[in-house]
Amino acid sequence: MADTAEMNEQAGPERLSVFRSTIDGVTVVTVTGEIDHHTSGVLRDALTPAGLASGARTVADLSGVPFMDSSGINVLIAGHQAHQPTGWLRLAGVRGSVLRTLDIVGLTPLIACYPSVRDALEG
Repeated sequence: MADTAEMNEQAGPERLSVFRSTIDGVTVVTVTGEIDHHTSGVLRDALTPAGLASGARTVADLSGVPFMDSSGINVLIAGHQAHQPTGWLRLAGVRGSVLRTLDIVGLTPLIACYPSVRDALEG
């Protein structure tokens, strides 16, 4: 397993932290903080494959996200679409209220959710 760190960005003072790394050729985006209209741009940038690479694979670790509004939903949909048709975006560690929101808007059948990053990588 090869790990490399690529990016660490923050939106506002401690509101959202995004760390991007690579594990076995898969981009892992670790997100900590609230995702709303003030912070969603940083996440959008992190979930967009570099150069819109064909076949890009990304796991978004949302275990550190206690809240997400509709801006976050839009970012996840855009991220999913940016990985199509040959790549994928998977979510890992999605917590209670955020998972419930994803279920309500019908996103969980579109973007696979896994209990952990390891599970998402092996999925």
